[in-house]
This record gives sequence, structure tokens and C-alpha cells, in this order.
Amino acid sequence: MTRKKILQEIEIPAGVEVKIKEKEIIVKGPEGENSREFDTRKLKIEQKNEKISIENSSATRKEKRRINTFTAHLKNMILGVQKKFEYKLKICSVHFPITIEIKGNKALIKNFLGEKTPRKCNIPQKAEIEINKDIITIKSTDKEIAGQAAANFEIATRVTNRDRRVFQDGIFIINKVGKDI
Repeated sequence: MTRKKILQEIEIPAGVEVKIKEKEIIVKGPEGENSREFDTRKLKIEQKNEKISIENSSATRKEKRRINTFTAHLKNMILGVQKKFEYKLKICSVHFPITIEIKGNKALIKNFLGEKTPRKCNIPQKAEIEINKDIITIKSTDKEIAGQAAANFEIATRVTNRDRRVFQDGIFIINKVGKDI
């Protein structure tokens, strides 16, 4: 088992403020604030000038993976407070017109496949949802929250026990963060 010194550095852009408190890292920017707790055992995290350095003097393969994951999460947090992550979904209805009503942290999907009872979908707390005719736009400073909100809409309108070639109704993700699908 070989052990090497690992050092990852993340640059902090102008207008973004980072605070490190033991296991919690708070990132503030023009679009909002992100905070997250990380498992920092065996890692040395420091903020020097306009950089965050994550260091381990003798890292195993597992610790290298953890450092890389940690770095990816931090980069996403910094990106999110600069420009919110955005997902777009399309409401596709072939048989019955679908209507969506938002009540607090729940979305009611009415008349899906002609069902009498509306389907319910949870909306995470920091997600902003905007409905414009047949396009749903989800924005959040946290990439995971925006992605989970979009996934909740897709899961709520999953069609089971029917032929998918005929029943093509549903709500589908058409645009992820920077990617058209």
C-alpha cells in the first residue's frame, strides 16, 4: 500500500466568501448561501489568501477519493452561490391535460392520465419553482437540491402497468445544469 502526500487547491473567486468552522463550510455569494458539513478526519483544511487547500500527508486510495469528492462538492457550492443551478422540465400530456398546483412544499399534479386523485410531489426547502405553461424551471444554489426537486417531479409521474409506447404522458427533464437532454 503506497501512501503519498495529497494537496488539492480551490480558488475562491471575487465576490465569494468562505468560512471554515471545524466540520462545517459556509459559502456566501451574490446569489445566496450554501453550507455543508464534511467528514474532515485525517484531512487538513485551510484557507490561505484566495484559496482553500485540502491536504493529507499520507493518503490511502480511499482518502484520495474522499479528497476528490470533497473538492467537487466545494466547487459546486462556490458555483451555486455565483449562479444558481437550473433544471428545466417539460409537461407532456397526450391523453389528458395536466395541471400543476404548488401548495407550500408540495406540488399537486392534477388530471394525470385522467386520475381523480392528484399525485403529490415533495419540493425541497431551498428550491425555487416557476411554472410557465408546459415548462417547469427549478433553481437553487445547491446542485443536489435542484436535482432532487427535478427527480421528484419525474418520479411522481412515472407510468406503471401500461404500455409506454402508448401512454407517453409525464413530466420529463429536458435541460440539466448546462446540458440539453
